[in-house]
Amino acid sequence: MKIKDLCIHGRTFLAPLAGVTNLPFRLLVKKCGCAVVSSEMVSAKGFFYNSEKTLRLLSSRDEEQPLSIQLFGSDADLMANCARAVQDMKAAQIIDINFGCSVKKVIKQGAGVALMKQPALAHSVLSSIRKAMDLPLTIKIRSGWDPSGQDAFRIAKIAQDAGVDALILHPRTAGQGFKGKADWNLIKELKQTLSIPVIGNGDITCVDDAVKMLLYTGCDAVMVGRAALSNPFIFSQIDSFLETGSFQTPSHGQIFNAMAHLIHGYIDFFGEEPACRMLRGRLSWFVKGIPGCSSFRKRLSAIESGNQALSLIKEFEILTG
Repeated sequence: MKIKDLCIHGRTFLAPLAGVTNLPFRLLVKKCGCAVVSSEMVSAKGFFYNSEKTLRLLSSRDEEQPLSIQLFGSDADLMANCARAVQDMKAAQIIDINFGCSVKKVIKQGAGVALMKQPALAHSVLSSIRKAMDLPLTIKIRSGWDPSGQDAFRIAKIAQDAGVDALILHPRTAGQGFKGKADWNLIKELKQTLSIPVIGNGDITCVDDAVKMLLYTGCDAVMVGRAALSNPFIFSQIDSFLETGSFQTPSHGQIFNAMAHLIHGYIDFFGEEPACRMLRGRLSWFVKGIPGCSSFRKRLSAIESGNQALSLIKEFEILTG
């Protein structure tokens, strides 16, 4: 598929997840076969004020491209200036605009899913960004504020008319958050309505879900979020199944190697002490379902150094080998 003039090799996207899709995790997911990785949400206001935390979210490497950097905000000029600056930094190959975050502090700023209530402002934001920069431009939206999906269809048409190059739909309402079921029928209807690529998101927990979404909705690609936390290999598995009709389940050795890769990446990027604090919970994602994982996860929750974490993984690998 193509987004504007950018060729995408594969049909899998990593969803932007706050606190998760940082540089080290993206590099791991890219190594595991993801076609397009996404940053955490980046505040246009934080960028304007040179927030160190915000600027750190824009860290990128050539080997993770194509990277989509997701911006959020509600001031058209501020968003346009931020998008232009990101383009000038050559940090990403895609700019994505958040129309889906339903966290209260984001909604209070008039950003995220709040923009789906304000079509005139939505058009102003998107058209200003489109005029300000030349990179492929996407938006990620929800169903809107009620289950009918009418907000989504209205915003999708505004986006396409404003020059947005692709759209990602997570078909849950603002009130649902991540609860309930995603209504894939809305993805199907939206795909039939738009001429730009549509990427489906929501309730993809395994390869079978991804294939079912692609076949049922006709969407151009799938975006995977929480399922990638425990199985970063899901991206290559999806593409493998689409190409060959089969896929490989990662061995324990591959899983442990992925954990080691993440440890090194976190320490290089964040420093050892903060990295270990974050990894205490995150390393346990990878071993769910492996016999004996409960005690292993408990030990991981107390790691204080990279070497300690690597030693624990080696011990567990021997036990499960």
